[in-house]
Amino acid sequence: MSISAIRTLAAEDMQAVDDCIRQRLASPVVLINQLSEYIIRSGGKRLRPLLAVLAARACGYRGEGHITLAAVVEFIHTATLLHDDVVDASELRRGRETANHLFGNEAAVLVGDFLYSRAFEMMIDVGSMRVMEILAHATNVIAEGEVMQLMNCHDADVDEERYMEVIRSKTAKLFEAACQLGAVLAGRSETEERALARYGMHLGTAFQLIDDVLDYSSGSDVTGKRMGDDLAEGKPTLPLIRALSIGVPDDQAVIRGAIESGGRDQVDAVLAVIQRTQALDYARAQAEQETAMAITAIASLPPSAHRDALTELARFAVEREY
Repeated sequence: MSISAIRTLAAEDMQAVDDCIRQRLASPVVLINQLSEYIIRSGGKRLRPLLAVLAARACGYRGEGHITLAAVVEFIHTATLLHDDVVDASELRRGRETANHLFGNEAAVLVGDFLYSRAFEMMIDVGSMRVMEILAHATNVIAEGEVMQLMNCHDADVDEERYMEVIRSKTAKLFEAACQLGAVLAGRSETEERALARYGMHLGTAFQLIDDVLDYSSGSDVTGKRMGDDLAEGKPTLPLIRALSIGVPDDQAVIRGAIESGGRDQVDAVLAVIQRTQALDYARAQAEQETAMAITAIASLPPSAHRDALTELARFAVEREY
């Protein structure tokens, strides 16, 4: 099943999600409407709401609650991006100017807060304490992951275990929640709920690891980011951690200095070390392992086109180039 076929399968539900997003973003505050409209037009893969829709359908859900929850998941994700861009002083996202660069840091932070609060308003509409529990916990874990990442910046002693803890909190947790909610809405067993949660966690981890690879292998015309953005911010991602752990002393000195100082001055030298140590191949292999575990996690779900779509999305996570 191709990505276009997956989007066709979920097209009706995703149109309803987009409609819900526009409706629930409306505010009497003009600046909120302006910034929200800019965010909507900025595009994005809508991958997390797509997962929420597919997971619910794969579990046999036939109601409308998944539309609301898919929009909630997208609001939470967008709020984290707004806050991330302020913290990182980012000027580009997906090849377009960031909201904070256009509207200012204060507006971006406050609209991020609006999105969080609107998301929690919408959760109440579903009328499930279990849903509230999952999303409230996920939001808290994501915030912890953001703080852990901040603490890791410019720290060349961050090891693979510490880094994996960050991405499982910061990135994978919302994937996990989006998928788990489908089983909850459908009233499926605890075993199936855990299976979908594991799928989402492994998928989200793979997705972030490939983002790490793309940061050192693709330019802004593909990813919407400049090569080495993570390095410029002093973020020790897996390719750097791997190169630092197995490189010769001179290579280790290059990587350590680049992490500790940040900036772009040493990008070429760092790329050379990454290539010599085959660190991108290592990171990609780790992502492929995560994908395999994600696919295994949902193997016991009843066969359906939606389960097949979840399997294909896991493969897409590691095969993509953007």
